Amino acid sequence: MVKVHCKKDQNWLAKALEGLKIEGFAIIEGVMDAEFIKRSIEGLHQVENIIVPLMGKQRLLDAGELGVLRITSKYDNFFLKYLELPELLQVVDSTVSNTGILHVQQGSILPSFPKGQAPPVFQNVFHMDFPRHLNGYMASVNCFFAISPFTKDNGGTLLVPGTHQKTERPSEDYLKANAISVECPEGSMFIFDSTLYHAAGENNSGKDRYGINHQFTRAFFKQQIDYVRALGDDVVKAQIPRTQQLLGWYTRIPSSLEEYYRAPDDRLYRKGQG
Repeated sequence: MVKVHCKKDQNWLAKALEGLKIEGFAIIEGVMDAEFIKRSIEGLHQVENIIVPLMGKQRLLDAGELGVLRITSKYDNFFLKYLELPELLQVVDSTVSNTGILHVQQGSILPSFPKGQAPPVFQNVFHMDFPRHLNGYMASVNCFFAISPFTKDNGGTLLVPGTHQKTERPSEDYLKANAISVECPEGSMFIFDSTLYHAAGENNSGKDRYGINHQFTRAFFKQQIDYVRALGDDVVKAQIPRTQQLLGWYTRIPSSLEEYYRAPDDRLYRKGQG
């Protein structure tokens, strides 16, 4: 397992990328400071207090999700700051290129349950976030931030090393026998190839566990959420150019001849986007 500290090891990126290639994941400590962590926890609760009444608990349960908060940036623009973190940008640039876009950003407040009593949901089943094999071509990468310390007891994500970029799914016995729990301090970012088999761990700690996951893909793949439409043009245009690009501002699809026949610098889908 590759575990590096981005503030103490000048070669952290090269080491993390090697772990990503060989084992399918790596842990990078020291990405967020205490104030950023504190603001993230406040923001997750703020988003939760909007989404749960808006959608209703039963509808969220029917979706088969546990503590998942989608489109966090729509309900608290603070979460767009994650797209400015230098370490995240370096990983994106080195994997899905500097034209990669945000496929999904979702917060997580994973509740605690007595051992063995967590409800069965999709998150708890071993799966790939990018269920496509492209002959080893990396089309998608995850950057998951530990806002709480991640431990085996509080539901640290389960990863199965070496199961990325496989043409066939390993057996359930193999996945269960070889899964390891991500354990790292708060403020860490763990990255993984989106074809790596993983599952949510079970939180038996007695406290909520906080995290926020990002998945980035090559620019020509459709996003899970249309972030430009979700956030609105005014919000997107208020961001720095790189954040606009990550949100999909340069890969929009024309819906009329007027939009299609724009000048090159004003096109919705800009050239050179991968």
